[in-house]
Amino acid sequence: MKANSGFTLIELILVTVIIGILAGMVVANYSGRIREAQIRAAKGDISTLSTQVDLYALDHNDSYPKALEDLITGKRRYVRELQPDPWGNAYYYTPPTDILKADYKIYSAGPDGVPGNEDDVTSTSPMP
Repeated sequence: MKANSGFTLIELILVTVIIGILAGMVVANYSGRIREAQIRAAKGDISTLSTQVDLYALDHNDSYPKALEDLITGKRRYVRELQPDPWGNAYYYTPPTDILKADYKIYSAGPDGVPGNEDDVTSTSPMP
């Protein structure tokens, strides 16, 4: 046995490459989870805002708010403050077109921040 036992340069490079490959696999898996978590958070926020919009309508003789800002003004505040979506953008709200129907829409523009395309998040949109 050699008195000077230790790792060779090849062994160190091999271990470094293996650790790099494992780290790459973890990062790739983790980044997909972040997007999924952001979508779930946006859906949760939209669900909460929908509940508050419905409560507003109950308190105002079935009159829905004209904008989400109506939820934080007036005698009763339905939401403390309007938080942005997980990507830092405001939620969008379209009031009902028919006063007898609750056909309003609350949604997030998604990761790109541009409303009206396939990455928008609504409470009923499918998970990717």
